[in-house]
Amino acid sequence: MASSDDKPVPTPASAAAGGTAPPGQPTTAASKVLDMGAAAVQSLLPVKQVKQHVCTFALYAHDPKRQLETHHYVSRLNQDFLQCAVYDSDASDARLIGVEYIVSRKVFDTLPAEEQRLWHSHAHEIKAGLWTCPRVPGLLEKPELDHLATTFGKFWCTWQVDRGDRLPLGAPALMVSPQADPAATVHPKLVRKRDDRYGFSTEELRAARADVEAPAEEHPGQADYWLRHRKGFAVDVVPHEMKCHAPFP
Repeated sequence: MASSDDKPVPTPASAAAGGTAPPGQPTTAASKVLDMGAAAVQSLLPVKQVKQHVCTFALYAHDPKRQLETHHYVSRLNQDFLQCAVYDSDASDARLIGVEYIVSRKVFDTLPAEEQRLWHSHAHEIKAGLWTCPRVPGLLEKPELDHLATTFGKFWCTWQVDRGDRLPLGAPALMVSPQADPAATVHPKLVRKRDDRYGFSTEELRAARADVEAPAEEHPGQADYWLRHRKGFAVDVVPHEMKCHAPFP
């Protein structure tokens, strides 16, 4: 199955089976006890490094008309590198649908051109009020927005929930960011739904961010390649000869 397949072969994990939750039996009491005990004695340090919740929108690189509201739980490894676990909501039963890596312009410029093509810019997404940190006061958020407006992300979606998949199926799909172009505009209904849930206005956020500093060069290097060349990227899984360094037993 390719990442760009719109309609996978029907399986028990497809939408045709009914519902959106993953197939499986309810969690047992024994499993819940184990989870509670493990949480009490294990450090879970990587997970505890998550410091921010960002709500925004993402488009499929191979079909930007397909769009998702996404929830990024952000860990800061240093000032030039962030990593995000991406979920489909902020609910307790949210599904982990992918991962995004975010780098500064300084790091992005060190990447070869072929690699840069997989990355998207964040300036428009932030200045347009689409990228938000729910419930974080604007004054506290402003310095971070100034920084993030100059960054670039690479986002792989591993679970195409908008397609109705009840399990992560097929190859990962490359995602891209909203841009100031008709081909990359977020559906108004998605934005209104998000705004109503959190009680804010994306239009008001856009107005408040007029002074957010954005790069003079809109799409530096090979960033936002899909938008400039109107060619997205899709991933397929194909058989490949293994590199054997020693004979099999």
